[in-house]
Amino acid sequence: MKETRVQLLLLLPAVAVFALFLALPMLTVLSESFRTFVPGRIGSLEGAPLTVQNYTELFLQVYARYFAQTYLLAFWASVIAIVFAFPIAYYIARNASPWVRKTWISALIGLMFLSALVRVYSIQLSFGSAGIISSGISALGVNSNGRSYLYFVIVAGLLHYAIPMSILILMGAIQNLNPRLTEAAQSLGASAVKSHLTITVPLCIRGLVSAFLVSMTLGVSAFVIPLVLGRGRVLFISNLIYSRFSEIANYPSGAAISIVMMVLSVLLIFIMSRLATFLDRT
Repeated sequence: MKETRVQLLLLLPAVAVFALFLALPMLTVLSESFRTFVPGRIGSLEGAPLTVQNYTELFLQVYARYFAQTYLLAFWASVIAIVFAFPIAYYIARNASPWVRKTWISALIGLMFLSALVRVYSIQLSFGSAGIISSGISALGVNSNGRSYLYFVIVAGLLHYAIPMSILILMGAIQNLNPRLTEAAQSLGASAVKSHLTITVPLCIRGLVSAFLVSMTLGVSAFVIPLVLGRGRVLFISNLIYSRFSEIANYPSGAAISIVMMVLSVLLIFIMSRLATFLDRT
């Protein structure tokens, strides 16, 4: 009994911080999402009428476009990041010397501390209409002002974060594998590619799911990348939330979009976790 009481006392500061800075603000956002928008009103203490209109209007096509392009671009950026990150992570974890491994890890961590604005404007200066490769883009007949090209540039911006983070996550998963399993498959006649596809990849499924979820989280919550690289034509949900809260002061609408975005993220985590468990069993 005494040990249990001590453990509860040790958990009390963390629970208090969690309740004060996460649970309480989210409950405030949830309450605000059911309020009627009244121009000039901030907060729900003035007794604004309750309504579900802030949620029902999200079924309009204009909102569906925001959600679709946010999650689709984040999804493709996450998939591409894993495709590029896995072989790099495997090389660092298995073939690199300790000195080279430490250098790689230091470089990857350093990339994570690089300013988001520096990353975004480096992409813009490289792939923009006046960028260093604009002549090559024009020669290929690609319209640098087209929506498809803007999607490509935004995905490239998201990869700046997704690839380094995915490499760091996958390195831990690969290091925990027994390399003799792949060697045994190859000794039995399997090619190097087949042994990795049938042994290494399935055993790294939890690491792959974790890398995918982290990349999706970074992509879905991106704000500066779509704001700058999208040129005002391609915006993410985070940009829409900012517009609702800051530009037109429609707090109920912004709160409703925030709650829906959080629910979709939790649902995605649940689905991917169940998928990883299912693949582990099979």
